[in-house]
Amino acid sequence: MGRAFEYRKAAKFARWDKMAKAFTRAGREIAMAVKAGGPSPDTNANLRRAIQNAKAAQMPKDRIEAAIKRASSTDTKGFSEVVYEAMGPHGTAIVIETATDNPTRTVANLRAILNKNGGSMGTQGMHDFIFERKGVFKIAAANHDMDELELDLIDAGLDNMEKDEEAQLILYTKFADFGSLQKALEDKNIEVISAELQRIPSIGKELNEEQTDEVLELIDKLEQDDDVQTVFHNLA
Repeated sequence: MGRAFEYRKAAKFARWDKMAKAFTRAGREIAMAVKAGGPSPDTNANLRRAIQNAKAAQMPKDRIEAAIKRASSTDTKGFSEVVYEAMGPHGTAIVIETATDNPTRTVANLRAILNKNGGSMGTQGMHDFIFERKGVFKIAAANHDMDELELDLIDAGLDNMEKDEEAQLILYTKFADFGSLQKALEDKNIEVISAELQRIPSIGKELNEEQTDEVLELIDKLEQDDDVQTVFHNLA
């Protein structure tokens, strides 16, 4: 069938693999939210956020509902969020957020990936001075005046707002103000596309192209681990 067919097939499988991984992450985020605050999104803000993120990943409604139902079952073993800090190649800082039902397995897998790819496991808190944890909301830019919206939300903790290439507004807030900004958006009936807690580096690491590729290869391998939810780094 030719090389073009093989390329298209490989690209399709890569998309399916990426989508499956996104669904797994979304399902675990839902599970942790249900375990912490119950199965009703009306009374559980974290679950509302998890559902928003699942929809942003194009997770079907029936799979979202199934994830909530599974997490509500008393015989379902829950996942816990565990955060690991590491050093990547060439002095890059890495923070790995995981959702795991077996931390012993998770840390062993991460250590093996790091050791094989020029990295090393670090200690808790070693990157606190590099990363600032912030809330990041995405909403549709249409029908919103940025200046007016900024004035409306500043008292709810809005730090900064910018427009991306996909005609979305990205709203930033301090970690402590995440809940108040989420509530303000809900009170104004503003549909949130996604809502995340991100670790944003204040110090970037400049590397050449070859070094950058080494770091990105490590990050890609970390992200492929089933227990890994998100990998943050300070690569410029």
